Amino acid sequence: MSDGAEGHGNLLYGPQPDVAGAAGYRDAPPRMGFFTDTSVCIGCKACEVACKEWNAVPEDGLLLTGMSYDNTQGLGADTWRHVAFIEQRKPLAGQEPGVAHDDPGDHDTVDVFAAASRLGTDAASPGPGATAPPPDRAPGGAPAGEISPVSPDGRTELRWLMSSDVCKHCTHAACLDVCPTGSLFRTEFGTVVVQEDICNGCGYCVPACPYGVIDQRKDDGRVWKCTLCYDRLGVGMEPACAKSCPTDSIQFGPLEELRERAQARVAQLHAAGVTDARLYGESPDDGVGGDGAFFLLLDEPEVYGLPPDPVVTTRDLPDMWRHAALAAVSLIALAAGSFVRRPR
Repeated sequence: MSDGAEGHGNLLYGPQPDVAGAAGYRDAPPRMGFFTDTSVCIGCKACEVACKEWNAVPEDGLLLTGMSYDNTQGLGADTWRHVAFIEQRKPLAGQEPGVAHDDPGDHDTVDVFAAASRLGTDAASPGPGATAPPPDRAPGGAPAGEISPVSPDGRTELRWLMSSDVCKHCTHAACLDVCPTGSLFRTEFGTVVVQEDICNGCGYCVPACPYGVIDQRKDDGRVWKCTLCYDRLGVGMEPACAKSCPTDSIQFGPLEELRERAQARVAQLHAAGVTDARLYGESPDDGVGGDGAFFLLLDEPEVYGLPPDPVVTTRDLPDMWRHAALAAVSLIALAAGSFVRRPR
């Protein structure tokens, strides 16, 4: 761990090599974090359930969005993990598009209720319990009459993007920077935690977060968010969400190791033809100095409800103070000039 000013200096933005050192910790353990590989997320929501059970997070309504199978809608004070369901009329890389892709606007004319009523009855639809396409309609790469590597019924016109979202535990956390009571603090693991018994409900942190993660509970006004299971880390356990993930979509460990693993995974997907795969939040050179929880995405960040270029609000503080100082000097000079030129 570096002992230089660069490592321990509490910078307002940019790369921060030693996050725990900047917070005052000596001989801190390696910075810990999450790497979420959305390419293997199956949308089971085990992470949501495990998070609620371990942290005693109250039930949040379970209201369907009306646009997907998502029944938690987004992150909030009572939802510290949120699994997004994104349905796209687009095939995965290397797959042949379905017939519906011949006309980009044909989704506006499809009668989905009529199509659903015909399932299992017409020649274009697999029957009940079907697990393989007919021999004369097997897609490319699928042996006739056998289970297709594309999808069990051979249809390729849709794809699901699923992603388990969480607090990013930013290198430069605006929520922490604006907190007037010290309720938010940086842990020795480099994560950001809320002490609810110190929070006074001012809400300054809510608009400060560039990701819209932290939120207030309506009943008492205090803010809540993911703690990266700080109580579990202290005794050598991994966070509940990562422990419960059946596909290792959520991976926990030292942040530098996770970044290396993520780069290798992106290279693997690119070699397999998934050229849209990209990392989000892993770079120390981004607007928040890199996230402690970053993601592998299969589309643009906006598709997943993530800001394309998040920036910590403290980035502009030096310029703001500089402009304020110049304005003050100008006013003083103007006032002094008016007294000097005053007629006697």
